[in-house]
Amino acid sequence: MKKIIIFLVIVLIIVASIGYMYLNYQANYREAQKINAQYEWYKDKEILGTDLATLINRAVDDNTKNDIQKDSTGLYEDNGKNSVRIDILFTDDNEVHSMEEIYNSGTDTFMQYYNQIKFKCTKMEYHQNNGRVSYLYFEQIAT
Repeated sequence: MKKIIIFLVIVLIIVASIGYMYLNYQANYREAQKINAQYEWYKDKEILGTDLATLINRAVDDNTKNDIQKDSTGLYEDNGKNSVRIDILFTDDNEVHSMEEIYNSGTDTFMQYYNQIKFKCTKMEYHQNNGRVSYLYFEQIAT
């Protein structure tokens, strides 16, 4: 009788553990989908500089909330979980600038010069371990 009770307790613990792991996985998946939706909306769409400035502010805010460290050059490091990077190719000078450059020089200044200029997200990458958006690449498509 004791062996049966011990066996049932062990089976119950195993089932409870599997259930907990599944529910935890589902919660993480839903959270990743919710966060990704905020960034995936921009994929292959033409947006104005004002929208891009808003997106840069969101990415910097997300990185700050997630305690993403900066490297020696002041760029956010890829932590493999929840960091977000944005690079922008400007046709004015044919150079790629990071979101940190734009943020540090002031998104207000960016909006002053680029508010009616169109940009397009041509590349998006994801973290391999959880599927969250990790990188966005925008190109200036109009001057």
